[in-house]
Amino acid sequence: MTNAAMKDKKRIVVKVGTSSLVHEETGLMDLDRLEKLVRVLTDLHNSGKEVILVSSGAIAVGVKRLGLKEKPKAKAGKQACAAVGQANLMMLYQKIFGEYGVTAAQILITKYTMIEDISRRNARATFAELLKMGVIPVVNENDTVSTDEIEFGDNDTLSAIVAALVGADLLILLSDIEGLYTDDPKKSSDARFIDVVEKIDDEILAMGKGAGSAVGTGGMCTKIEAARIATDSGADMIIAPATQMNVINRILAGEKVGTLFVAHKNENFHLIDYLSKSRKK
Repeated sequence: MTNAAMKDKKRIVVKVGTSSLVHEETGLMDLDRLEKLVRVLTDLHNSGKEVILVSSGAIAVGVKRLGLKEKPKAKAGKQACAAVGQANLMMLYQKIFGEYGVTAAQILITKYTMIEDISRRNARATFAELLKMGVIPVVNENDTVSTDEIEFGDNDTLSAIVAALVGADLLILLSDIEGLYTDDPKKSSDARFIDVVEKIDDEILAMGKGAGSAVGTGGMCTKIEAARIATDSGADMIIAPATQMNVINRILAGEKVGTLFVAHKNENFHLIDYLSKSRKK
């Protein structure tokens, strides 16, 4: 698989993190960046692609909406912020997508949605029907009612699970980092950028767990885990910088952007088995 083949991808999952949606100085929504993201996704949709967005940000939006100075430490406080923030976040998405003539739908998921056979099949059928109707699903964890999603869950993993569930061709993780390095580039002059990962081996896994490194503590570990899920299910995955939302267009135009994890369909990979094991951890 090469970057040039990206233009042929049909079903695409895009994940955007909280830090890519808010102003660093204030924690308030970066409406310019949000609007650009929606415009790019709508244009992909208009070109015939099937698009699913996995969006973080509910808790952060709720914190500001409630006038809190910082995110609550207690789980109940976080869930309250998520309840307020998710509604506001979805309202923004529906408003901006609507301005471009596209309907957005909210899908809230927990691990248990995926573990239970009936609910997992229903979720897959709902995604399929929404895409058939020309709707762009906007997905997030259902933090409000989950007992462990806030502590254990992350949207990198969730986006990979969604990609596996719907049979996506490509997963794009938009991040505040530009891709995978052999070491923290801020601390090591020997750090080397890796543009393609053909196989996720122990060496690659170690890069995500570097003790004390900004890369490891910044979420690279969860991104590599997401890559394992996505590539095993048959989807390519790319970690790309979210500084410019048109990076999505550049990826699909075949440019070398970020780090590409190459799909290698694993016939022994079963989503239900993965989820059941993760539940026991």
